[in-house]
Amino acid sequence: MQSNELKDLVLEALEDIKGEDIVCLDVTGQTDVADYMIVASGKTNRQVKALANNVAEKAREAGIRPLGVEGLETSEWVLLDLTDVLLHVMLPKAREFYDLERLWSMRPDQHEGANE
Repeated sequence: MQSNELKDLVLEALEDIKGEDIVCLDVTGQTDVADYMIVASGKTNRQVKALANNVAEKAREAGIRPLGVEGLETSEWVLLDLTDVLLHVMLPKAREFYDLERLWSMRPDQHEGANE
């Protein structure tokens, strides 16, 4: 499965069970670890866990085995590693605090005071 197809599968699985504020970042030029980073929110710990589990289940059905899952115990922030796609599902407070979208959207040439 191509990375863009996997990205679409993840997005659909999140939308299926009402993931909120879903953001997909193309990080191909920033890291060799993955092509896409997807960040989504769930209203409760239970929903965060359900979102991550739904994505993992849909991936397995498509023949993609997750490399790892972190954070299911507390379900405040769950990281699901699907090789080409990294999924972060977070409670809104954790998402606001870590602000992954801003962090991964920055490029070295965008920093204030960067040498020209």
